Amino acid sequence: MVCFLAPAAFASPLPDLAKPSGDVVLTVCGHILVRNWGSCAALDLASLRALGRVQITTSTIWTEGVQQFEGVPLKVLLDRLGALGSVVWARAANDYGAEIPVAETSEDGPIIAYSMNGKEMSLRDKGPLWIVYPYDADSRYRNDVAYSRSVWQLVGLDVRD
Repeated sequence: MVCFLAPAAFASPLPDLAKPSGDVVLTVCGHILVRNWGSCAALDLASLRALGRVQITTSTIWTEGVQQFEGVPLKVLLDRLGALGSVVWARAANDYGAEIPVAETSEDGPIIAYSMNGKEMSLRDKGPLWIVYPYDADSRYRNDVAYSRSVWQLVGLDVRD
């Protein structure tokens, strides 16, 4: 037997996401409940900042010395969009990508950084978005797996099963 559900059955219990008023810096597609751009969610910097800001002060293997990153926890973004998948494919502007298990995100885990040392990051400086882990705060983030998931020049996320 085939059962067809009315569109209301697929409605998200989460609040709508406003359409971006600025330049879109991140698109999130796949298994998400909240969308504002076809089958995806499009976010500008103001949308990301509105989700809440956290700071991570850490060194990285790509920069010299300790840096201060500001951004939104990846988990907070996924929760806000009603992510239903088990992994997130993070894609960079140059088509580099990495798979991040949703189960390994936490509010004190990786962030989507939109500033470093108080300044927005340009494409040349690994921006405008960079997935950054608190490498110095937790030894489980100081390994090749976490480093490979630290996608800079981040432009898209795809939530998958």
